[in-house]
Amino acid sequence: MRRPSLHRAARARSLRDVLSPRGALALQRADDALPFALRAALVTALAALPAFLTGRPGDAVFAVLGSFTTTFGRLMPHTRRTRVLAGVAVAMTLCVAAGSALGARLRPQDGGAGALLVVAATALVAGTAKLGCDRARLRGLGAVMLLFGFAVAAQAAPTPAEVLPRTLLAAGGAATAWLAALAGRLTHPEGPRRHAVALALHEVAALLDAEAAGAPRTAARHRATTAVLDAYRALEPERRRTRAGARRTPGVRETAVTRRTHGPAPSVRAAAHAAFARTASVRPRRAPGRPVRAGTRRAPASPEHAERMADLCWSVLVGAVRRRPPYGDPAALADVLRAHARAFVRRRPGDGPELPPAAAVNRPHGARPPAPALLVPALRTVLGTGLAGAVALGLGLGHGYWAALSAAAVLHSVDVRTATRRAVQRTLGTAAGLVLAVAVLGLRPGPLALAGTVVALELLLEYAVARNYGLGVVFLTPLALLLTELAAPAEPAGALVLDRAVGSLLGVLLALLCALAVVHDRAAVRARRALAACVLASAQAREALAAGRAGAAPEVLQARLAAAVVELREAEDAAAGELWPVGTDPADLARAERRAYRLLGLLAAAGREGARTAPGTGPGPVPLPWSPPSLSPSARSRP
Repeated sequence: MRRPSLHRAARARSLRDVLSPRGALALQRADDALPFALRAALVTALAALPAFLTGRPGDAVFAVLGSFTTTFGRLMPHTRRTRVLAGVAVAMTLCVAAGSALGARLRPQDGGAGALLVVAATALVAGTAKLGCDRARLRGLGAVMLLFGFAVAAQAAPTPAEVLPRTLLAAGGAATAWLAALAGRLTHPEGPRRHAVALALHEVAALLDAEAAGAPRTAARHRATTAVLDAYRALEPERRRTRAGARRTPGVRETAVTRRTHGPAPSVRAAAHAAFARTASVRPRRAPGRPVRAGTRRAPASPEHAERMADLCWSVLVGAVRRRPPYGDPAALADVLRAHARAFVRRRPGDGPELPPAAAVNRPHGARPPAPALLVPALRTVLGTGLAGAVALGLGLGHGYWAALSAAAVLHSVDVRTATRRAVQRTLGTAAGLVLAVAVLGLRPGPLALAGTVVALELLLEYAVARNYGLGVVFLTPLALLLTELAAPAEPAGALVLDRAVGSLLGVLLALLCALAVVHDRAAVRARRALAACVLASAQAREALAAGRAGAAPEVLQARLAAAVVELREAEDAAAGELWPVGTDPADLARAERRAYRLLGLLAAAGREGARTAPGTGPGPVPLPWSPPSLSPSARSRP
């Protein structure tokens, strides 16, 4: 007779957990936030300049909307980011074109059926943008910027003759953002690799601090494992080019054991280092295999040096997993790793203290495939955005699309728990941003001053949003208001601020309601599949260790197990943020994670022994298996 009450208590506890805003004010590490923000502000200024030179400052809004393309994919490698930004540029241009065409045809500012149809179209654009951003793993502002471009273009009262010019302006701003990304790829090709390795150094140092303090290590261990795997993915394109150059270089041979344990052969490493130095217009200042000492002159983060940092992180990580830190005092080594991370960020990779000798490691290389397209989060976004826009329209709010934008921003999240955090961040950030907007609009700046303020706010937005979404909203709110003021300068400033406040609050509340109402079991299914994949990978590793085969193909086993344990933790966190019960004992998940990390340390030790004793050939680096079907014992693939 007590089961219903226990069930209700469990559901109430689950609801309380997912609605907890813990972590909403936490700051994230973003070492490259300032250079990225400066580039974004420069792109915004360049995109808006033609409209001002032609004497049409109001049209600069649409060029700025296109330039928002540069906000996507901040942490991606250059090659992938160039491809992603090309797609985003096309999508942003289409959003402005579609919004302008609908606005000219339906006249939503006049109300009636036309306004209702634009609300429905806004909801469809929000859901499509959410689906695409999830597929491309685009976080941060993500789909909100695409929706913002569509909504502003639709509400800007265009005439049919203005649709094409505004579309061309948006295309010009998007092209400027893409060219800036291409220029970054040419001028700083090592940027994503350098920051990925620096983040891995910081996270491994945090794990060592937890080890030294005797604190719980579960979260720190997961972050460190994820960061090191991401660093290896960032290094993989350079390794492929190095291997291709080695195959083309006559007289250079590379054994499989050397490739698995120490990277390319010394002559290949020297050739790659020299080629990279010539590309970067500097001379190599030391032999590739020598230790890095304090006082070394400034040099770029060479691929060989970045690989050594990643290898060191991996060997320290697996040593900490076995509670056998390989280099003495964990706290002292953590300080060394942080010093080298700061040197990497400042493009002075030789300025850190001397590193301990690199151990023989077996690198778990691989690239993460695209994320599965999830329909339920996109459905939440469609419902929340459409409901918020319709209610704002029914209440007669001016600029009712701000309610739809706020709802989309809250629902552009992973689960209900992150939606709650977004709601808190959005509310607090909007309140602070409105105070800033009132101060700016109270000065009654002219068009040129407004444009300069927009560029400054874009700089602050890109710098702050990388640290915390709520901080970004502080500058996003006045940015949106100033763009509206620039497009329609006759509107009273007080009405703009009031519409923004009411619309934001309405959108946040309705978004939370939709997040709670649309419950699905996708996260629970993912957690169960991740548990099965982790158990399978652990069984394969245990079988290989028992048969003495762990040193034969260490990259395969370590990559498989590391991928499985990272996916298990991410799936468990996602399931904990939803209301649908997982149906699996959390203790089983924790035991599987501990067992996998313990086996990972044993595999690393067996791989080092095999590298010293087993000659012959073996498979090269393999992609990380992120789906259970690729976890079969015979799975072998080469990048």
